[in-house]
Amino acid sequence: MNVIWLLGVLTFIIWLVLWLRHGGFWHTTIAPLPDPPRDWPGIIAVIPARNEAEGIGRTVGSLLAQDYKGRINVVVVDDESTDGTADVARHAAESTHASDRLHIIGGTPTPPGWTGKMWAVSQGLAKAGQVDSSARYVLLTDGDISHGNRNVTHLVARAEGSALDLNSLMVRLRCESLAEQILIPAFVFFFQMLYPFSRVNDPANKTAGAAGGCMLVRRSALDRIGGIAAIKGALIDDCALAAALKRNGPIWLSLTNDAESLRIYGDLGEVWRMVSRSAYTQLNYSPLLLLGTVLGLCVTFLAPPLLFLFAHGWASAFGLLAWAIMAGCYVPILRFYGRPLWWAPLLPVVAFVYLGATLDSALRHMQGKGGAWKGRFQAAR
Repeated sequence: MNVIWLLGVLTFIIWLVLWLRHGGFWHTTIAPLPDPPRDWPGIIAVIPARNEAEGIGRTVGSLLAQDYKGRINVVVVDDESTDGTADVARHAAESTHASDRLHIIGGTPTPPGWTGKMWAVSQGLAKAGQVDSSARYVLLTDGDISHGNRNVTHLVARAEGSALDLNSLMVRLRCESLAEQILIPAFVFFFQMLYPFSRVNDPANKTAGAAGGCMLVRRSALDRIGGIAAIKGALIDDCALAAALKRNGPIWLSLTNDAESLRIYGDLGEVWRMVSRSAYTQLNYSPLLLLGTVLGLCVTFLAPPLLFLFAHGWASAFGLLAWAIMAGCYVPILRFYGRPLWWAPLLPVVAFVYLGATLDSALRHMQGKGGAWKGRFQAAR
């Protein structure tokens, strides 16, 4: 009985610390923009695209139609697509009467030591240097992101106003299917727990994170770290890039409503595969870290409701308090995504699903199927 009581106290302390001392990770407030810069530098967007015909048109069109006072060019790297990705991109540029600002190159096979995406980005950056060598920033984005017409303006205003080497936005993920409504807000919530935005944005703190769908990078900063080759084998490339850049200068990460993901996760299986693709990579392929993560998730997310429902006395009370703090921390991201707030107490159920996907990620890695993406298995063995 004493062990159960101590577990109740532990869960309460964990959530009290997370609530009060973990960088305010649960906040969803978007900081106001600084004053606009005196001049608007050139931007060149690089889009690695492998079989992205479904979304590449909106991505390219949204970038070429930006309400931005500087110049914007777009480079699309057609990464051995078989679905007509390049043709869709060209049509989008023609529709916006901006064909002269779209540059499409065919990707070459991935060499050893590189992930497919990083090799495509590397080729895109090389082309970007030929298209506009004086552009101050490169915008690394995916082929399934729709950018609001002021998104680049807002990105540049913050980057210039705060002298940032990296300004990354967690774009608004699609949240329409039942699986997305239940699981996507939690995905963002867990990301905020791993990389509290206030710590990422603090130059004195070593925490570094980014969201790969929208990253504005100062080209001189990218050159200082040796270019994209510095992270050529990274599967979680956005956070690897953030870590490399933050060693030399300030970075920024926040939520946004200025850009949205077009990628559809129609059912539980698709969200599951999205998580299992890189969860074990996040743990450095370590069985010990996997064990610690499983125990941590069980104690942090599963124990509070179980203690409240099945324990007695103070153990049950502490479980209820921990569960209440957990739900309270979850409310802001539910509100951000327009989900019912009464879903907040159900977070332990969602955490259980993510726990299963993490274990599956480790299993897939052991089977040589880690990092599965568009027909490639990219995780290190």
